[in-house]
Amino acid sequence: MTTSTSASAPTRRSAVSFGTALRTGAVAGVVAAVTNVVISAIARGPLGASDDFVPLTPGPIVMWTIVGAIIGAVGWRLIVNRSAHSRVLLNTLVPTVLVLSLIPDVALLATDSVAGQTTAGVVALMVMHVVTAVIAVSAYRKAMPAS
Repeated sequence: MTTSTSASAPTRRSAVSFGTALRTGAVAGVVAAVTNVVISAIARGPLGASDDFVPLTPGPIVMWTIVGAIIGAVGWRLIVNRSAHSRVLLNTLVPTVLVLSLIPDVALLATDSVAGQTTAGVVALMVMHVVTAVIAVSAYRKAMPAS
């Protein structure tokens, strides 16, 4: 009896370690955080966003960017390690999660509910989400390739 395998079936690689995911997320998070602080400075400087808008201050930017990148890396690792078709799944999940991450920003635009909030400030937050996703996903793809 012979066993045949499909030519289109992905090959399984060795599992990505939890440590690799944490390191990748942390490094991507730091790079994205630095980039986001620059975006914030531009928004608060020439674009006129208020210095009173706390989400555009360095502390929250750095903390949430790094935390988000690490959580994203752990999620990426789980998918790469458990799914035989991780690339297809990630090609759907990444843009979906990015769009979902913009919902609070859209809500801010609709409600004008935070002290110091301006349209420029909220748009800067949205740009930061996209920048973080691009930096993080680029790092994840290199360190934890999908099949």
